[in-house]
Amino acid sequence: MNALSLLPANIIDICGSGLAIFLSFMALRYSRILVKIEPNNFIWGFLFYFCVAMAAFSLSRGVGHIARILLVFSGYGAFWKQLSPYSGGFNTMLIISTAAVTIYYHKGLDAYKAIRSEAEKLSDANTRLFASATELKLLNTHLEEIVEERTRNLSKSEKKLRNFFENSKDIIYFCDELGYLSSVNSSGRRLLDIDESLEKVSFFDLFVNKDDRERYVGELKKNGFVRDLEIECKGRDGSIRNILFTSNTVYDENNNMVGCEGIGKDMTRLKTITDQLINREKMASVGEMAAGVAHEINTPLGIILGYTQLMMDDYEQGSEAYTNLEVMERQTKACRKIVADLLKFSRQAESVKTALDINALIEEVLAVTEHSLNIEQVEVIRHFSPELPQVTGDTEKLRQVIINLCNNAQYALAEKGGGQIIISTQENQDTVQITVMDTGTGIPDEIKNKIFDPFFTTKAVGKGTGLGLSVIYGIIQEHGGTITVESPVNDPKTGKEINGTAFHIRLPLSAAADSTTRENT
Repeated sequence: MNALSLLPANIIDICGSGLAIFLSFMALRYSRILVKIEPNNFIWGFLFYFCVAMAAFSLSRGVGHIARILLVFSGYGAFWKQLSPYSGGFNTMLIISTAAVTIYYHKGLDAYKAIRSEAEKLSDANTRLFASATELKLLNTHLEEIVEERTRNLSKSEKKLRNFFENSKDIIYFCDELGYLSSVNSSGRRLLDIDESLEKVSFFDLFVNKDDRERYVGELKKNGFVRDLEIECKGRDGSIRNILFTSNTVYDENNNMVGCEGIGKDMTRLKTITDQLINREKMASVGEMAAGVAHEINTPLGIILGYTQLMMDDYEQGSEAYTNLEVMERQTKACRKIVADLLKFSRQAESVKTALDINALIEEVLAVTEHSLNIEQVEVIRHFSPELPQVTGDTEKLRQVIINLCNNAQYALAEKGGGQIIISTQENQDTVQITVMDTGTGIPDEIKNKIFDPFFTTKAVGKGTGLGLSVIYGIIQEHGGTITVESPVNDPKTGKEINGTAFHIRLPLSAAADSTTRENT
């Protein structure tokens, strides 16, 4: 049997070995290029060393195969037998190296990932550090501008708070834990007459009722705040104010009370108006009652007076019985006068209203009373507005108002041995204002809201019934006007505040005068 020819197999073996050598070196070349592009890339590094091992293995194995074929066909087969063990051992060593590189690839890859992660963290930290350095550099460059801008903003904010603090019409105050004022705005200093230096000014000393201090401090300690607590305060000038306080406790870092801050709203005017409204309602009720009582007792008094006067005709003048009857007559007439005042107060008397000149009416009253006033060292000063519009009213009743006010002023000036009564008139919007002012002793604040109450009087027993101002109040109300009292008053000469009393009456203009004014407008 003839043997098959090995030439085709040997040719293929030689070509395959050469191709393996070529391809392995091409792979080595490309891996080398990748390593140059990214020297720190672990994958490319591993691939390069793997390609080196494979190129060496392909070269060793390919050269060995080609050498074997050439030596065998050249008749040097014996020499190949001696060389083949060395070639095989060298190939084995190279393939083991290649296997070792492959085996340790995963561990190397993990190490590479760990190193890469740390490197990325370091790179990120470095990026942030660079950004911070850039920001710090920018801040350092514009630090002065930033400080100036912040200072301007802070100054604006402080100016707003300072303007609010100083211009507020309410009291804004700060005080320490002992109650001494550390700061108070201008409204507080003005309302409570507090010295601007605030040296040893105790907030609690301003309270009229000392029990209010316990209420105020107790609520601060219990709740940490005080809300809408109304307290009577007395300024250093002696004036009484009703203040509505809202306050908060101030604590230190250890949560200990170190003081308080708050706002106080002056409720004096509101309280006065409220008292006046209550007083009006009370006077209306008393007026209705007075009218009923006056009508009931007026007839019996008339009968008693008539019988008394008839009995006086039966006795001689100067006799004891006649003298007793004179006393009865005099006291009965006094009772009838009180009844007449009650009827006037209750506005039950008939009223005839016409258009009248207030200046002329006041002159008529002064023509009768001024002489007696001058005897009592009372000077009457007139400040009448010329061309004063007319008002609609009852001449007799308004005359009685002026007479009563002049009598009250005379009584107040008698305690000082004389003085001045200043009567002025002027047009005020749609009303005529009449002011009767005296330079007497004035009216204390505590009774100012009671002077229009029926039967309230400060005069001695027998000097007055306490119905004069009540009657005046009723007459002015009947005429659709208002009457207010001011005490103390401003001195017309110096402009300074002095003791004294001023009654301000406002009466609406008459319909004819009002229409004339509109036509002229």
